[in-house]
Amino acid sequence: MKELPPRAGVLALLRHWVVRRLALAVVVVLGAASAAFAGLWLAPGDPVQLIVGSHEVTPEVAARVRADFGLDEPLVVRYGRFLGRLLSGDLGTSYQVSRPVADVLGDQAAATVELALAGFLVALLGAVLLAVATAGRRPWLRRTSSAVELVLGSTPAFWAGIVLLTLFSFQWQLFPAVDGGGLDGLVLPAVTLALPMLGVFTQVLRESMERSLEEPYALSARARGSGETALRLRHSLRHTLVPLLTLSGWTVGSLLSGAVVVETVFSRQGIGRITASAISTRDLPVVTGVVVVSALVFTVVNLLVDVGYAVADPRLKEAVR
Repeated sequence: MKELPPRAGVLALLRHWVVRRLALAVVVVLGAASAAFAGLWLAPGDPVQLIVGSHEVTPEVAARVRADFGLDEPLVVRYGRFLGRLLSGDLGTSYQVSRPVADVLGDQAAATVELALAGFLVALLGAVLLAVATAGRRPWLRRTSSAVELVLGSTPAFWAGIVLLTLFSFQWQLFPAVDGGGLDGLVLPAVTLALPMLGVFTQVLRESMERSLEEPYALSARARGSGETALRLRHSLRHTLVPLLTLSGWTVGSLLSGAVVVETVFSRQGIGRITASAISTRDLPVVTGVVVVSALVFTVVNLLVDVGYAVADPRLKEAVR
């Protein structure tokens, strides 16, 4: 058989890798959906009472609810119908508000995405500034920064949110305590969500930057007269992108879980607050929908991260050319 040219061989490997990653993504989402379905129907309590809520359940009402939701069908049949609806984008109907789960989540998605992006940008920009300012600097400065990052990374979001509310809303009255839809109402929730990520990002960026500052290209840049700040921003910072991309999967999980706490503390609309309400009222279809959507988002982000390696890693780009 004729040997493939180097470029064709690399492209064939990339196609195989993409197909394998897509198949793995399908398995992950299917596994999360199956676990959510199991939690929905194996949870203690009468599903009819969960659907009806605090109202009295008469035999006639119970029979009608069971017929409407297919509760009298075998579990295998219900599972098959669940997967069929899931493939068509149907996440079920909320017990409490009697609306499709997709509509309930869709109404709140924009607020959560806005908060997540703002928190991520605050964490990223803050980490870049701290890493550039402390990498390879005096030992006392590095130790101080490391201690602050450790505190930030281990601080619970609800506690940080309460402290920020007490200082900046109740005492100094710089920002509103409740989000009114303006940009000022986004500041404290975004900072609260960003603080744990800021500590982790800074540690990773600084360690990677300190290693890159000892590489031969850094010595060459200094020999050409490049300033220390320019060297860090133009050259070294680029080499820190790969480990930062590796953290993106953890970042998605942190943003989704943190949104539940932050949106509750600041009385902010979003999927996180809907999730907390659904858990407290045992609105299981909404909880199931959140699990499935979170797994899908997590999988897509990880696929994009893997593709981002090809952009951030010069060695891989050279291999494909």
